[in-house]
Amino acid sequence: MAMATAPVHSVAPTVAKVRSRTLFQSFIASPPRYLKSPPPKLSLSSAKIVASAAGASVAVELEKRTTDSSKSKSLPFRVGHGFDLHRLEPGYPLIIGGINIPHDRGCEAHSDGDVLLHCVVDAILGALGLPDIGQIFPDTDPKWKGAASSVFMKEAVKLMHEAGYELGNLDATLILQRPKLSPHKEAIRANLCELLGADPSVVNLKAKTHEKVDSLGENRSIAAHTVVLLMKK
Repeated sequence: MAMATAPVHSVAPTVAKVRSRTLFQSFIASPPRYLKSPPPKLSLSSAKIVASAAGASVAVELEKRTTDSSKSKSLPFRVGHGFDLHRLEPGYPLIIGGINIPHDRGCEAHSDGDVLLHCVVDAILGALGLPDIGQIFPDTDPKWKGAASSVFMKEAVKLMHEAGYELGNLDATLILQRPKLSPHKEAIRANLCELLGADPSVVNLKAKTHEKVDSLGENRSIAAHTVVLLMKK
């Protein structure tokens, strides 16, 4: 006669359930440290949380720092570049660096047309981060009709000192086909130094022809480039 055998039940599931229950109770009684710590507080001044209508996405937009654009940075050095060009026409004086140069034509301009001084003024204004000479001394203002460009120079130098800077050095290049400037270069440089209140050792002046190319080389115009370095006092 066959004997009935009792079904054999595995104890593994029971042990697993007991172990899971024990771990869960331990988790509740003593949660991990990261769950105990409160979440970091977000400052609304540093971030704005923008949620979508459906709540599906969240974007954090950092608040931009605003700066006062009206105040220039107090840099130890400032560099400026100036450029000017004038048409040469008969019946006008040719004034370069405040010196009247003998020639059969001169610069047609609202003021005295001094291409070098205009260029230097623009370089100083540019280094200071200010508007150009045409904005400060517009040719639409009758007050500047025929004005000596030394007036513009004095104003630019005044602005430079008011901003707390002085001239480090200046390098200028004149471009014209005629007349030759060799006989006049030292007089031009000396007057430029006087207007700037600078030692001659920091003011350099060069003159180039344009190899008879375009209006400059055909004696129909004159141009100048200037680079200045300003230093904090």
